[in-house]
Amino acid sequence: MPEPLTWRKSSYSNGGDANCVEIGLGHPTAVPVRDSKAPAGPALLVSPEAFSALIEAVATR
Repeated sequence: MPEPLTWRKSSYSNGGDANCVEIGLGHPTAVPVRDSKAPAGPALLVSPEAFSALIEAVATR
């Protein structure tokens, strides 16, 4: 994965020990997604189109 990425935590995070996801900003071809409690762990790479579809589906619920 290209470095350095800027990681952004979900706006739905309460800042505590809750289950949160982060997205990596700065990847040239994908949207990296990781568990905020395991920043050294793996990241799932999702196409920008698939990530947009996910956000749209969640926002309309």
